[in-house]
Amino acid sequence: MSISPIRLSILDQSPVRKGVSAKQAIQETVELVKLADKLGYTRFWVSEHHNTSALAGSTPEVLIAHLAGETKNIRLGSGGVMLPNHSALRVAENFRMLEILFPGRIDLGLGRAPGTDRITASMLNPSNQWKEQDFLEKLDELRNYLHDTAEQGTIQAKIIAIPQASTVPPMWLLSSSGQSGLFAAHFGMGMSFAHFINPIGGPESVQTYRDRFQPSIDLPAPEVNVSIGIFCSEDEELIFRQQAVMDYRYLQLEKGGRLIPVGYDDIKQVSYNAAEQERIEHNRQRMLIGTPKVLKEKIDTLLASYQVNELMAVTITEGFEERIRSYELLAAMYLK
Repeated sequence: MSISPIRLSILDQSPVRKGVSAKQAIQETVELVKLADKLGYTRFWVSEHHNTSALAGSTPEVLIAHLAGETKNIRLGSGGVMLPNHSALRVAENFRMLEILFPGRIDLGLGRAPGTDRITASMLNPSNQWKEQDFLEKLDELRNYLHDTAEQGTIQAKIIAIPQASTVPPMWLLSSSGQSGLFAAHFGMGMSFAHFINPIGGPESVQTYRDRFQPSIDLPAPEVNVSIGIFCSEDEELIFRQQAVMDYRYLQLEKGGRLIPVGYDDIKQVSYNAAEQERIEHNRQRMLIGTPKVLKEKIDTLLASYQVNELMAVTITEGFEERIRSYELLAAMYLK
């Protein structure tokens, strides 16, 4: 299949940089979405995380409403709403409201993970049993609420998700292992593969999704994007610093400690043992970093391996200006 033309999108987690408040992190997200809208990016998704000082994005539906009001053309969505934390009815009503306010511009991206640790997740939803079947039942409920298609005679059929809307936001499932891709294929939903979480097996998972896809009222054919860590700069020193910081951050995450904002000066003297070096090499597959010329070749190779034409970039940098510039350079490659 052809992968042209390339569409660019952004997954933004409202990162709290060192020395910056959560309020400023959200303000930076607002400035970033305005830029993305101006540059011609396709989507701007925001995430759901809890119990961390390093990320400020906790309530995507609230943030989406504000961001959509600040933009004109770009699609706004969740990347994603962590469905185990919420009732299907509440999610349906939140996104019906968003669809009425901004018709044709809202995406409902959903995830199976809690976006936090188990203790916090149990506070968000004390009844969560972490069962796969529960997730599937919630997906089915959510789809029925959005389309008013609950089976007659069931409790769900007695409930109308309000406000009633004439259009429905497309539903996407986030996947990093392929299992959610199977669910997306079964329900006829879009699939977003998180290469920035798991760089192994993505193309195979996407192909399986395509092979097993069942058309739905929302989506007649498979639709896929791939999200990956991206940093583009014309400055080789900035590229070196960014790589060093991301190496450290990914190890932080893997060790299960509290993720805290750091800068290059905080970690430049850190040394790694052989096991850590091995993990660094693995984790570097989760991101693409380089000058415009180098990065374009890497991106083209990645998209060709997935056979997709939409890249969703995840960029976290020491300085906000560097983040903005990276997205500008990325747009210059593909959105001329």
